[in-house]
Amino acid sequence: MPNPWTGKGNPYTRQEVRERLKKTIADSKAIIAAGAGTGISAKFIEKGGADLIIIYNSGRFRMSGHGSTAGLMAYGDANAVAMEIGEFEVLPVVEEVPVICGVHGSDPRRRIWHHLLKVKDMGFSGINNFPTHCIVDGNFRQILEETGMSFDKEVEMVRIADKMDLFSIVYVAKPEEAIKMAEAGADAIIAHVGTTVGGSVGVTGASCTMEEAIDKTREIMDACQSINPDLFFLTHGGPINTPEDVRQVLDATEVHGFVGASSLERMGVEQSLLDLTRSFKQLRLKK
Repeated sequence: MPNPWTGKGNPYTRQEVRERLKKTIADSKAIIAAGAGTGISAKFIEKGGADLIIIYNSGRFRMSGHGSTAGLMAYGDANAVAMEIGEFEVLPVVEEVPVICGVHGSDPRRRIWHHLLKVKDMGFSGINNFPTHCIVDGNFRQILEETGMSFDKEVEMVRIADKMDLFSIVYVAKPEEAIKMAEAGADAIIAHVGTTVGGSVGVTGASCTMEEAIDKTREIMDACQSINPDLFFLTHGGPINTPEDVRQVLDATEVHGFVGASSLERMGVEQSLLDLTRSFKQLRLKK
């Protein structure tokens, strides 16, 4: 049903979001979820036909010209930034597409159930676990796990969201993480295969091959499909950057779609502004 106060748009119930995504699949179309760090990005992502818009704190850094990984650093309050972008930039301009809020579930300063109530009250139609510790590895990841800022906090957030009947679309980097999220009640699993390549601040050497990305996506799907056959599966990151890249993954797996943040928002801005500015600079004065 549409928003009861305005007659259209957000917020949507969990079931309404699921039904919209099911219709996309029934129409043999890939689900496309897009990150938006500004209102104008969200406005034209919606006009382009995206199925979901996700607000991350990293969108603010990305659209300030920095790498998305800045969203994992101590450069601001991730939960406050996502809420601010949603309240003042994205939710006022998006008319029909469900808007999802990135939530830093392991933030030790917040009662996560209380924050999720705020997210729901703001008019978001679901949550995503970003910043996520699933993409942190090595000794630092172990320190986070041992000091109470673990990936399991993100899983617990999804378990609470399930009780609140909030749609959840979540990042995982390993099959065992996907299993935990599926058991907690996640609606959609995103196979995060690494930081996106390309553009001015994309990674170069710190990425996997396309074959590895496909294998990781397939392994994550295989691990938890039996837990909930109604899960939506999407892929994200690493060498999967262009529509042609996504086509390769769709052809090689049973994945339902793609989540693009840098690959949609940043790449679109970088190339279009570059080309447009160069076109203007071709203009010559009359002699």
